[in-house]
Amino acid sequence: MRPENKNITFSELGIAPNLLDRLDQLTLFHPTPIQEKTIPQGIAGEDLIGIAQTGTGKTLAFAIPVMQRVAATKKIGLVILPTRELALQVDETFKKVGSPFGLRTAILIGGASMHAQLADIRRKPHVVIATPGRLIDHMDQKNIRLDTVGTLVLDEADRMLDMGFEPQLKRILAGVPTERQTLLFSATMPEAISTIARKYMKKPLRIEVAPSGTTAERVNQEVFIVPKPEKVALLKKVLGEYRGTVLVFSRTKHGAKKIAREIRQMGHTSAELHSNRSLAQRKDALNGFKSGKYRVLVATDIAARGIDVTGIELVLNFDLPDHTEDYVHRIGRTGRAGRAGKAISFAVPEQKNDIRQIERLIRMPLAVKTPSGQAVERKEESHPMQSHQGRPRFHRNRQQKNPPKRG
Repeated sequence: MRPENKNITFSELGIAPNLLDRLDQLTLFHPTPIQEKTIPQGIAGEDLIGIAQTGTGKTLAFAIPVMQRVAATKKIGLVILPTRELALQVDETFKKVGSPFGLRTAILIGGASMHAQLADIRRKPHVVIATPGRLIDHMDQKNIRLDTVGTLVLDEADRMLDMGFEPQLKRILAGVPTERQTLLFSATMPEAISTIARKYMKKPLRIEVAPSGTTAERVNQEVFIVPKPEKVALLKKVLGEYRGTVLVFSRTKHGAKKIAREIRQMGHTSAELHSNRSLAQRKDALNGFKSGKYRVLVATDIAARGIDVTGIELVLNFDLPDHTEDYVHRIGRTGRAGRAGKAISFAVPEQKNDIRQIERLIRMPLAVKTPSGQAVERKEESHPMQSHQGRPRFHRNRQQKNPPKRG
């Protein structure tokens, strides 16, 4: 998270006194850059697009305006996001800030009881937090109507498009009132999101606090070129060199299960987080990782943007991501809240082009080493920044996708 501006306080952003008192109780005094720029506009009812890297405090940036406008307009807030984990954490933020005022939320996510969710809907929540698929399920069963939505939030919009939710999003957007406020948050700005903004938003104000693809400022990054059969041995070595919590990313669900088992055999506590796990198992893995029950969490990209845990010492990409952009979100799990962090990636020798793609995205060269720690000699080539100089950030899209390497 980029450090907050110590010269600015939440009291200068137009926030209602009771919410300010609650922020004080939570020892939240100074907004982060995205909060400073978006909260006043959100409270004023403006449509806006917030472009910010992961870990910048986006949840509070939309939660405060949503709660304040719900209280003022008596209409509900609807927050749509890509994963169950992210939904649970957004719900936690709303409850932490709003529960003293009687704020009611309903969280509609897959893997949880439809009956319990229906009971929450019948309690007339002030804010509904949902993943697209489960919200559509409730709409199909006529459990919920969207005609009282006053503020719509699309969080991690680029990730939702990557996950194939565009048809569901269009249906949801068609179901909410035309007269509403829309807040869209994304780490990148692909053309599909620009199209959504033009069609479904009213002269949105664009707020960008970091260039698209910017990685956390205090994260030290390096890549090890290692043959596939030697990855586990290098993982064991790395885990022995670090003492803190470690988040390991696997490309596949089967790989995550296997890696977690290997780590336990090394003598470390480990849990796995992927879509084959039940909601209860996923909650246990995430809560156990937060509490220290598990030192190592092995996850697929379902967790790249769904984990909000401070103090992760190391993010380790056991496999490079299939989508280059997910590299930014993965390593953004460390170095949060102004802390320093470390990110290590394993790449097989055939993935040198993938490394170059990542460097172009983050606009900086990576330290590439052999398993022994020796720097890899690299041919002279143009700096990753060069191909982007002069290109407007607004038109940058996600068409550069690495084909899956399943070997």
